[in-house]
Amino acid sequence: MAITKALNKLLKRPTFTSKEAKALGIKANSLAYYAKTGVIERVSHGVYRNPKVESSAPFEWQDLLETANSIPDGTICLISALSYYGLTQEIQRQYWIAVPHEGGLIKRPKTKIIRTRNFKLGRVPLKLGEYKTHIFDRERCVVDAFKKLSKESAMYSLKSYLKRTDEHKPELSKLARYAKELRVDIVPYIEALT
Repeated sequence: MAITKALNKLLKRPTFTSKEAKALGIKANSLAYYAKTGVIERVSHGVYRNPKVESSAPFEWQDLLETANSIPDGTICLISALSYYGLTQEIQRQYWIAVPHEGGLIKRPKTKIIRTRNFKLGRVPLKLGEYKTHIFDRERCVVDAFKKLSKESAMYSLKSYLKRTDEHKPELSKLARYAKELRVDIVPYIEALT
């Protein structure tokens, strides 16, 4: 079976889904054949990649980026985003990916899907190597930590966020605005730490 134009188009991307392949006219049995012959590699159920492409993204983030890329509107959040920003001590045992609340059922191995109503708040593009996805910014992650994680984890992320570095300057007004919009009262914690 020859490689089609449609498959060549998909092979230029880091990962693609069976749904995207179907939209380009590639049938499920063709995907199975291409995976069996080594033209593509099955990453997880309905997710594929080109095994001949070497990734230029940092090794430690490749699996997370593949997972986020394979989920429509997938946005790296909470523990995964806090790890990326260096704002947590927690070990990332699964990938935390936010999706719009209205979306359908999504399952991926080693992935915690978080449905969120205020999906666009703090959502920023992230490009690492050939991967293009989205991540919540530092402020959104800190506020979400108070909403979804333990108080200890949330306090650690806030303390880390408040430390000024050459690459990061805390934006307290933005943090307070996000907290108000997401209905999380973190002002007493900010006052105690500043």
